[in-house]
Amino acid sequence: MKQHDAIHAQAVQGQSPPLWRLLQGTAAAVQAMRQGRSLTAQLDTVPAELRPGVQALSFQVLRQLGRATALRQLLASKTPPPAVDALLCSALALCWNDELALYPIHTLVNQAVEAARQQRTTQAQSGFVNACLRRFMREREALVQSTDADPQAQWNHPRWWVERLQADHPLHWQTLLSLAQTPAPMTLRVNTRHHSVAAYQNQLTALGVSSKAVGAQGLQLSKALPVNQLPGFAAGHVSVQDAAAQLAAPLLMQEMDTQKAWRILDACAAPGGKTGHLLELYPQAHVLALDVDASRCERIHQNLQRLGLQAQVKAADAGQPAAWWDGQLLDAILLDAPCTASGIVRRHPDVRWLRRPTDSGQLAQTQAMLLKALWPLLKPGGRLLYCTCSVFKAEGDETVQAFLQRNTDAQLRPSPGHLIPGQAPASLPVDHNPMGEHDGFYYALLEKRRG
Repeated sequence: MKQHDAIHAQAVQGQSPPLWRLLQGTAAAVQAMRQGRSLTAQLDTVPAELRPGVQALSFQVLRQLGRATALRQLLASKTPPPAVDALLCSALALCWNDELALYPIHTLVNQAVEAARQQRTTQAQSGFVNACLRRFMREREALVQSTDADPQAQWNHPRWWVERLQADHPLHWQTLLSLAQTPAPMTLRVNTRHHSVAAYQNQLTALGVSSKAVGAQGLQLSKALPVNQLPGFAAGHVSVQDAAAQLAAPLLMQEMDTQKAWRILDACAAPGGKTGHLLELYPQAHVLALDVDASRCERIHQNLQRLGLQAQVKAADAGQPAAWWDGQLLDAILLDAPCTASGIVRRHPDVRWLRRPTDSGQLAQTQAMLLKALWPLLKPGGRLLYCTCSVFKAEGDETVQAFLQRNTDAQLRPSPGHLIPGQAPASLPVDHNPMGEHDGFYYALLEKRRG
C-alpha cells in the first residue's frame, strides 16, 4: 500500500488524527534523526494512533530532505532553532513537488502553521513559519529552480554519498540514487518444508494477492500485507526476507549434503532470518547463532520458535572467539558483517542522513577484524560467506581483496560480488529464477585451502 493510500484509508474510516498532529510527530522524527537517533527508534515512541500517519509522512520527508534543506536555506539564511527547522523542512519536503505531495499544497501549509502554533517549542515562531511557507508558495518555481544545481537537493542524499557512488559504481550510481527514492517491495521466503513456492503462491492468489516468483524460494508481492494476513505465517510457512538476503544460505552451503550434521556458525545472526533459512535447507545442521546484543538474541529465539527450528543462540561478540568457541573447527561460517546499510536505504530512508563520510572506513576495519578472528575457526575445505547490505566498495570488494592478500590459504569461489538494485546479477552459482527487485548487497564466498 502506498504511503498516501495508508493515510487516506485511515481518514475514510474516521480514524485519522488531524494533519497538524501528524506533522508535529514527523518534525519530531526529523529532529531526532538529526541528533543521531534512528527513525525506527523514534517511531517506537509515537502514540499508536499517530504512528501509521507519522511513519508514512516521515518516509516521504526523509526521501525529500535534501531538497527541503536547500529550500529552507534560501528562505531563511540563519538556521532556525532545531524544532522550528525540523517542522519547516518537513513542510517543504512534503509540498515542493505537486506530483509527490500527499495532500493539497495549501492544506499542508495551513496545517504546518497550525502545528507550529500548537506546540510549545515552536509557538513563538509560528509567524516565522507562516511567512516562510507563504513566500515559498508565491515563489515556488523560482526557488526550486535555484536549488536544481545542488547535488544534495537533486538526489536527496548527502553530497559525499553521491560522490562515493559515482566513484564506486560509475555505470550505476544514478540508478542507485533514483531507486532509493522508491518504496521497497515486500518479498517472502517460502518454507519449502511445508509448501512449494507455487502452492503458496496459489494461496495468495485465492486471497486476491498477486505475486511473482523470485529466486529459488521467493515470492515478491504486488502490495505489502501485514504479516498476520499471510497464510500460515504464525506456523512458520513463510518468512519476510528480501530476495538478495535469500541468497546467503544457499550460497554458503551449495553442493553440500543436506542430510549431514554440518557445524555452522551464523556470526552476526539477529534477527535470525538467515539462521532460519539455513536450518530450513539443512535440518540436520548444528547451528550456533551469535549476536552481541542480548535483546536482539531474543528476536532470533522468537523467529526460530515460529519456524519450529532449533539452534544454539548466544549473546557474544563474534570477534572474541575465546569467550564462546568450544574449540571444534567449523564446516561453514556466515558472516553478515556490520555495515553502513547503504544497500537498504529504500527501506530505511534515514540511513543516508545518519551516516557520516568516515563511517564506511571505520566499519571496514570492524569487518576486517571479524574476518581475521573467525578464519582460524574454519576447517580446511570449509567455507566462509562474507556479506554486507552495503553498496560501498570499501565494505565489499576492497575488504575481501585485502583479506585474500593477507591469507594465502583463502581462495575466492565464484561469488555474486556487489548486487546492484535494478541490475541483473552477472552470475549466481545457485539455482534461481530472476531475482526481481532486491536490496543492494555484497557476497564473497571464501574457501580454506586443504593442506
